[in-house]
Formats: sequence, structure tokens, C-alpha cells
Amino acid sequence: MERGCQVSEHKSVLQGFKEFLMRGNVIELAVAVVVGAAFTSIVNAVVKGVINPIVGAFGSKNLDNYQTCLNTCSVDKKTGLYVDGIYVLWGSVLSAALTFLITAGVVYFLMILPMNKWKARQDAKKPVDDAPAAPTEIELLTEIRDALIAQRNGTSTAPTAAAAAIIAQKTQH
Repeated sequence: MERGCQVSEHKSVLQGFKEFLMRGNVIELAVAVVVGAAFTSIVNAVVKGVINPIVGAFGSKNLDNYQTCLNTCSVDKKTGLYVDGIYVLWGSVLSAALTFLITAGVVYFLMILPMNKWKARQDAKKPVDDAPAAPTEIELLTEIRDALIAQRNGTSTAPTAAAAAIIAQKTQH
């Protein structure tokens, strides 16, 4: 019997997990991760093949070579790089920042912006319901109660049209 209980709990956990995965936001996030991962290689190629050579026109072809020595650095004569001491690799940070900005820009302008415009057009096509919301059952019952109390006491309160219609139906029977 304990085993059967575990199986039903197992099914409910799996059912809950399935419902979680089938929510729109989770699926959109999964698609975004896959597309982003595939897009990373394109962005890296653009940075290394286009941006780095442009930067190389003013200095080193590879942004990773840009660094600043903070304390007692010596330079390797063959490579021109710092070999000891404390240094900051700000070229690597700059390269990563450029990669991020290009990725974010392309994703925004080629995916997010068109999707938002499409959603806005879809929302504009939907009919707008200008009618006021119908009163809830609780509100109607409260109005009916108040109208019946007022009728019993001889005072007159004007019930809403919906409440008046229901009172009229009840008094006819």
C-alpha cells in the first residue's frame, strides 16, 4: 500500500513538472537559450573577424593583448606580453563586452522588437469589450437582500435593474 502511495505522489510530481515545463515562459526561455547558444559562434566570428582587425589598425590585432601592468612587470621580448607582476587584462573584458553588446543588440532588434510589434498588432485586432462587467452572484444576492429588507420595512431603495428583475420574478410565483 505504501508503494501505491509513492507511485501516486510520483505521478503528481511528474504532472506538476510537466505543467511547469509547458508554461509559455519556460518554453520561450528554452528557445532563447538554444538560439542564443547557436548565435554565440556567429557573434564571436564577427568580433574576431571584423572588430578585432579594426582595433588592430590602431594597435594589436587581438583585443586580449591589451593589458595594463599595476606592479613590477617585465615584458617578454618575443611576445611583447607581461610575464610577471600584477596586471589587468582589460582587453579581454572589452572583447567580452563588445560580444555581449552585439549579441544583445541583434537579439533585441531581430527577435524581441518584431515579436512585440506582432503582439501589439494581434492585440489591436481583438475586439474591445466596452460593456461593463456583469455583477457577480454575491453582488446580486446582496442587492436582492437589501431590496427585500427595504420592501418589508416600507422604505424604498432603488435596486439595480438586474436585482429588480430577479425580485419581480420571485414575487410573481
